[in-house]
Amino acid sequence: MPSSRLRSGSAWSRTRDPGSLRMTQASGPLAGIRVLDLSAYIAGPYGCALLADLGAEVIKIEPPVGDNLRKYPSTLAAESRAFLGVNRSKRGVVLDLKQPRDLQRLLALVVDADVLVHNFRPEVPARLGIAYEQLRAVNPRLVYCAVTGYGDTGPLRDKAGYDQVLQTMTGMAAQQGPAGGPPEILYGSVVDYYAASLVTSGVTAALYEREKSGKGQSVGVSLLRSALAMQSARLVWTDSEPRDVGGRDMRSGGITGIHPTREGWLYISANTPHFWTALCGKTGLQELLVERYDSVRKRAQHAQEIVPKLHGALAHRSALEWEALFGEEVPCAAAREVEDMFDFPQVQAEGLISRFEHPVVGGYRAFSGAWEFGRTPGPAPFAAPAIDQHGDELREEADRKGG
Repeated sequence: MPSSRLRSGSAWSRTRDPGSLRMTQASGPLAGIRVLDLSAYIAGPYGCALLADLGAEVIKIEPPVGDNLRKYPSTLAAESRAFLGVNRSKRGVVLDLKQPRDLQRLLALVVDADVLVHNFRPEVPARLGIAYEQLRAVNPRLVYCAVTGYGDTGPLRDKAGYDQVLQTMTGMAAQQGPAGGPPEILYGSVVDYYAASLVTSGVTAALYEREKSGKGQSVGVSLLRSALAMQSARLVWTDSEPRDVGGRDMRSGGITGIHPTREGWLYISANTPHFWTALCGKTGLQELLVERYDSVRKRAQHAQEIVPKLHGALAHRSALEWEALFGEEVPCAAAREVEDMFDFPQVQAEGLISRFEHPVVGGYRAFSGAWEFGRTPGPAPFAAPAIDQHGDELREEADRKGG
């Protein structure tokens, strides 16, 4: 059964003025869905930003000190760049859940919310009065998503979990480092961002099931699950194998990777026979088109013979020149800075950068639009909220509902 907002034929929608609370026809596959985002840092907040991209109304609820991500190092004086990047298209309110009045305000918002997301440690929600069983009594249709470091059970359930901690614990750092060398962290919060995708997919799956059953449910996402899911191609250990099962099976040897050129660095992937033939032809290395090197496995075994010749050939042109010469025949990319993406032709053609106006930071450009829907495109994105930017309106709404 659809939510009451959908049954009434209208839905809460953000307008070009994100402070507006007027009712309009919403857009996007999740139009009419209201999400209460109590999470902080990256995984939960970005999962909720993706729900907003899909058309959900997302309310970011912060403690008086704010999301700790606001305080992360940034060249921006007024706000953290990371906070802006993972909290787009949300309205913001400060509620101190340790204070009875603010807790009642949250419960009033829960009554007709569709989704609640938090990333408290497992023992915290019950102490605050917002555990799933407590909120299910308020709203049995609620989809309740808890993002934890390690899950709700086991010896590490109460341990703080962070992206790079999980990378190191689960073998990702060991795989990232060179063979025989020290582990290395892959920067960019990859575990957090994949967990954010799991938040979005888990919540939307639960909402879909609710349309059939009429019942909400809890959804558990953890950084541990995320880190292991990202390694599914390596987490296979047959009964007949020893402990060292060769976790580097997915590596293609020294050919596939980043190589120096006359100017700049170039990533090349030439695993298929077609691409390998094209690479040898474009670089003038036809002598490598022999049986000794005619498979990915053989090329990996003989990388020390091949790579010096490849580097010698690549030294004749810049990375950008090789990228243009290889075209569609050899998968490759010149190494660029992230700033280059703002005006990169393909990014521009896909409309992946939007312009935002923030009440403190001012104007800025940022990514938006993880999906493209032909019939139900999502709403125009808007800037992450300043702390408590919509607090007066949302507290007033909660007070009305709470009587």
